Amino acid sequence: MTGEDIMVGPAATRRLVFGGALGAALLGLCIGQSMLQDRAEAQRASVQAPMFEVDPLWPKPLPNNWLLGMTIGVWVDEQDYVWIIHRGAATLHNNERGSELSPAIAECCRAAPPVLVFDPDGNLVRSWGGPGPGYEWPESNHGVHVDYKGNVWIGGNGAKDAQLLKFTKDGKFLMQVGHYGKNAGSNDLENFGRVAKIWVDPKSNEAYIAAGYLNKRVAVLDADTGKMKRYWGAYGNRPDDANPGPYDPKAPVAQQFRNPVHCVERANDGLVYVCDRANDRLQVFRPDGTFVKEAFYAKNTLGSGSVWDITFSKDPEQRYIFLADGQNEKVRILLRETLEELTAFGDGGRQPGQFYGVHSIAADSKGNLYTTETYEGKRLQKFVYKGIGAVAPGNQGVLWPKR
Repeated sequence: MTGEDIMVGPAATRRLVFGGALGAALLGLCIGQSMLQDRAEAQRASVQAPMFEVDPLWPKPLPNNWLLGMTIGVWVDEQDYVWIIHRGAATLHNNERGSELSPAIAECCRAAPPVLVFDPDGNLVRSWGGPGPGYEWPESNHGVHVDYKGNVWIGGNGAKDAQLLKFTKDGKFLMQVGHYGKNAGSNDLENFGRVAKIWVDPKSNEAYIAAGYLNKRVAVLDADTGKMKRYWGAYGNRPDDANPGPYDPKAPVAQQFRNPVHCVERANDGLVYVCDRANDRLQVFRPDGTFVKEAFYAKNTLGSGSVWDITFSKDPEQRYIFLADGQNEKVRILLRETLEELTAFGDGGRQPGQFYGVHSIAADSKGNLYTTETYEGKRLQKFVYKGIGAVAPGNQGVLWPKR
């Protein structure tokens, strides 16, 4: 009998239907179990962390054919206005600043003033800065901070920059601390060694100085007079300017900061966080300089290091730290209590949401993040806060707006 001659009776048909249904049920159970296992593994592989979406159209275009140079500092004030400082013409190619050459070679473009202020919608609302009477503008400006009184602080990391400056929001000069070319080392009580960042504590009216590219210390000043109150090096040690040599991730941890000491911020609970950039570490202190703890990030990173700048989340507990890593081109999201890295976003590139030398970072009252880029990046970006959600550890990638 051939295959074409096989006849299936009613009993056989019932057995086939039952067997098929049982097989389908078993297959469904297996698929369901697999899906549950996959979901459980996915949940185990995810963490709860802030999520962000890049805003590719923020800020709005600058007027007057202005361009940004290396954009070397960012801060958000109490009105959610975004302040940046950049290095202008000195970091622009001649083809970028053709209209300001003498003689001009083109109708476009020219460097914007060093200090620029944007409203929450991305409109440029204020601009000023540069050399003027009564003060020594930095050879290479670095970092901008607007304090709780509305004063604007600026540092500098030029070869001989040993000063920091204080202005009103309109650019009126108020105070200079230190003098160009006068640095005498990390134990100098009058001058600084190429200041990277300034942060003023509204509770104590003290200015914390990350100093810096030449000195190896955190300095604390009276914010009204500029008088030095205290200072310290890594682990709270007395600063030592001896050259430690190149960073080696396999060597014992350095007992002094490496240059640059690139950021300093104080949290609501009083803890002071310091970016030891080239040592790939974030150190935490009490306000008197007592060492509390540290953590390393991408510890094998050489070159410019991995710990460039930080800002805190805007909840009262400041549960999260956002860390700009300009060598690895990402923003790392840390749990502040433990310093554990939860996830990260960004990668190298020139498209929105990517970075080239992500240098500084700040947050507004709504939790949105703002980043600047140095080198040829020369850019300010906004990342819109999208709430807390389950994200993949490691590099989650930034969310893109829906089209």
